[in-house]
Amino acid sequence: MLRLITRTHHRSLSQPSSSATAAKGQQRMFALHPPPRSQQLPTFHHQRSLPRLPVPSLRATLDRYLKSLEPILEQNEEKGKGKAGSELQKRAQWAKEFEDGLGKVLQERLIDLDHASPDNWLNDTLWLKKAYHEWRAPLLINSNWWLLFYDDPTIPEPLRRQGLADGELSDWQIRRAAWLTSRLIIFKEKIDRQEIHPDSSRTGLWFRRWVQSLFNIARIPLPGCDALSQPPSTSTLDTRSVTVMCKDWLYSVEVQDRDQHIVNVKELEKRLWEVVEDVRAREKSGEKAVAVGILTADERDLWAKNREHLLTISPVNRAIMSAIETSLLTLSLDAHTLPPRSPADPCYSSLVCPEIDAHVSNCASGGPTGLNRWYDKALTVIVESNGRAGMLGEHSPCDALIPSMIVDYAIAEHIDAVAFDSTPLIETVEVEEKQKWQRLNWALDETIVAEVEAAKGRATQLVADSDPSQLWFGEYGADWIKNVAKCPPDAYIQMAIQLAWYKDQGYMTATYETASTRLFKHGRTEVIRTLSGPSRAFVKAMSDPSSSAETRQNLLIAATAAHNAYTRDSSTGKGCDRHLQGLKWLMREGESSQLLQDELFAKSAEWKLSTSGLSAGTRFHGTGFGTVWPDGYGINYLAGPKLIKFGIESKVSCGATSTQAFKGKVVESLREMRALFKEDIVVPTAKL
Repeated sequence: MLRLITRTHHRSLSQPSSSATAAKGQQRMFALHPPPRSQQLPTFHHQRSLPRLPVPSLRATLDRYLKSLEPILEQNEEKGKGKAGSELQKRAQWAKEFEDGLGKVLQERLIDLDHASPDNWLNDTLWLKKAYHEWRAPLLINSNWWLLFYDDPTIPEPLRRQGLADGELSDWQIRRAAWLTSRLIIFKEKIDRQEIHPDSSRTGLWFRRWVQSLFNIARIPLPGCDALSQPPSTSTLDTRSVTVMCKDWLYSVEVQDRDQHIVNVKELEKRLWEVVEDVRAREKSGEKAVAVGILTADERDLWAKNREHLLTISPVNRAIMSAIETSLLTLSLDAHTLPPRSPADPCYSSLVCPEIDAHVSNCASGGPTGLNRWYDKALTVIVESNGRAGMLGEHSPCDALIPSMIVDYAIAEHIDAVAFDSTPLIETVEVEEKQKWQRLNWALDETIVAEVEAAKGRATQLVADSDPSQLWFGEYGADWIKNVAKCPPDAYIQMAIQLAWYKDQGYMTATYETASTRLFKHGRTEVIRTLSGPSRAFVKAMSDPSSSAETRQNLLIAATAAHNAYTRDSSTGKGCDRHLQGLKWLMREGESSQLLQDELFAKSAEWKLSTSGLSAGTRFHGTGFGTVWPDGYGINYLAGPKLIKFGIESKVSCGATSTQAFKGKVVESLREMRALFKEDIVVPTAKL
């Protein structure tokens, strides 16, 4: 039976929350439980000892690439598009010609680039520009990631369930916003003092400079290719502040003193209340905000043009832009609790938890309008009027693994009533003579006002075409997969996604899974090509009525073992995609290669399934990102011991895909795979 699970906690408001109380029964975090003092090391102690990302052997990369073509060519043969063997042989010959000719030249260029790169041949010079900043599509849905936090049980249940009327902000909303902001800044301060202790277990080191790249930074739109802002080397008022967005008005709120120490959380709550009271006063006077933030949701060249115009109107706008870009993070206080919505098709009602999907929608896009967000900012904390919270992030500074771990620290402890000394019953606030916040009031002209209105329409259309949803599969989880199926959980889930796609579409497709290269200095990611000969054989057997359960099970074991081996290779710098892409990027005008210009080269990287797994996600309602291809799915998942959470997004305008239908196929696949493991069948053990 499929279970849509929610977890409810009850605790008296007068009962203090402490780290011991909050952590009880929770997964232990390295950040919460430092080693004994004698074993403590600075956060970045291991950075100097990290090896550089290697430039792989050209032959090894070509062999891996050719191997990945086999299932595509076999599928083409079934469709009458040539013989797989001869087609593969033709490409093997192209690969040999490439290796002996242009490839040899490009490999030497790449080695030269590596020698000229301070830390990492890929990220120092190529990755940000080619993978992110040259992409001109809007960040909204297409590039940004989102995280859904678990509810804080300190907040009264009636408020959590119902929220307030639209346009209202609640006392507990402001309290949770202050608490989360404080926790995140405390984490940053620990990083700055190198008090987060490095963990070098199993897959390598957890923290590196990517943590520092999340605060005080934003993406800057520029014609043709964006850039990242650089935080000032010295502390300023802007770098010690957070940008607060409320009903599309912008404020700068100081959260650290001159020595860069966080103000106490009670004082922070007071400052946020002062901002809220100011918003109320402006509304009462008839003032209406111009939603300049919605311009950040536009196509990048258009936003670059509008930003340039905005900056030329008045020097005030440059100061505001600098305040936003160099602030620690953005805090969006939403004057609504997005209501749950029922699925359009009643047949999928068992697969939908409307409250969770409302949470998804608000974190991914601010609901149907995209308002009250600054999409260029690396970190945006979002709090709705019922206290429901999440995070939205700009993808280029780092991948979602790092912010998910920072957030895990922030939400590991529930709101501590003792820290605030009282229940949040603030009705009016007297503003201090020397207030620690300021309005960020743009100087606008008719052109910008008109562009804002047009951008609202474009954002609304973009959001309307996106169908993000969560699937909570509670029939079994990572524990059963490891202990009974004897498979690596991630590889097993990837096979379920492969089978679900085949059920949904009737053919196999190139699949991207993220591998972390954090074993290397400034490493980011490599591709795990899930579509393989073994994964295709498993899927085909599952679709063949004549195939026995034992055969299917053996093929599943083989497919997960092969996938696990590919994952290990990709994580240790032996993948093929980044290397081949790097070689292609270094080609000069007039140079060509049959191998790289082959239709199949592009087809094998047509990631209609774009997937990524994070942690067990015990403190998250879910995660997500948009699909890369308009006729595909973007899938992020959290593999917990008893519960697997899938965040799935597809496009409404594509008639060939449906998020809700695909969720059904995932459930079917997971059930069918579990049914393979009967007690009377001897289960071979995959190498873990």
